[in-house]
Amino acid sequence: MRSGLTIGQHHVPFPVIQGGMGVRISGFRLAGHVALNGGIGIIAAAGLALNSDSYDGHNFFKADRQALLDELHKAYEIAPEGVIGVNCMVAVKNYDEVVRTSCEGGAKLIISGAGLPMNLPGLTADYPDVALVPIVSSVKAAELIVRKWQKSYQRFPDAIVVEDPDTAGGHLGEKMERIGSGDYDQYATVRGVKAYLQEKWNIEIPVIAAGGIWDREDLEYALAQGADGVQMGTRFVVTEECDADDAFKQAYLDCKQEDIGLIMSPAGLPGRAIKKNIDQVRQRDVDLDVYCPSACLKKCAYQTSRDRFCIVHALDRAQKGDTETGLVFCGSNAWKADRISTVKEVFAELFPMAEQKTG
Repeated sequence: MRSGLTIGQHHVPFPVIQGGMGVRISGFRLAGHVALNGGIGIIAAAGLALNSDSYDGHNFFKADRQALLDELHKAYEIAPEGVIGVNCMVAVKNYDEVVRTSCEGGAKLIISGAGLPMNLPGLTADYPDVALVPIVSSVKAAELIVRKWQKSYQRFPDAIVVEDPDTAGGHLGEKMERIGSGDYDQYATVRGVKAYLQEKWNIEIPVIAAGGIWDREDLEYALAQGADGVQMGTRFVVTEECDADDAFKQAYLDCKQEDIGLIMSPAGLPGRAIKKNIDQVRQRDVDLDVYCPSACLKKCAYQTSRDRFCIVHALDRAQKGDTETGLVFCGSNAWKADRISTVKEVFAELFPMAEQKTG
């Protein structure tokens, strides 16, 4: 198995990126400990204002900025020399500020999806050492991003994450009707992206497989199929260091394969979650006559017509332990969780022959 992963100017001993999971599922503790143990730790920026000391119920965007700076600072206290980045969703209204704040706070890379991050290089122009990593689910999306970045900014991505909509958790970059159809081939997409970069631009950058990676066998398969590394989210939820409440982790331990399915997010994107309480998530906002409390998304069916539910607060409730009316996002393999381990133990299983760093 190949060792290490280099993205831009940043190198880690193990080819693992911990996926960004909001709201505050992957916060400073998880990101810091993944970085400490030799992977790339990722803080999910979405909704950090909620459950922060500076949020008073009305100052969402101001509190969001401060919460992100605080989260990065605390992550680097855990892993001062680690590689820590931020997942920034294109779909949020304060996307530009979140990206700039991430750079200001010391993020070494920015992973960006939930839309195409066409202006990302412009936002980070003052921070050339920050690696830029878009998330795509198709070769076409990668082509659009690379062409735009080259034309407008003379910049290539430092890596590209290829997310499998058939297995990944959270918001997905594919139309609902095409997910699970059997037509999608993740590793053909990985190889297609690599071929496009080589044949059109004569460059080689890491292409990372995301979605459905649970154990060493999955990791080895991904690398054998052409991926340069993997992004893992769901597996890290059931660790002691994950920033979610114990009840959130217990929902993973308790769920069955048939409990996991697709929802349509009010953000206009499909999402994968534990579905069995989805009616209660909606009913809670109906019963309490909840209006859009944060106005955090560029496009939101709940904000415009009160369709579905307020997703950022539903995710926040779940993170705090309300798994009855909170939304529990997960990948397709969450049902495989059978115990709470540590981040160090996950890395020891993935890389049993390697000398583990102290975590």
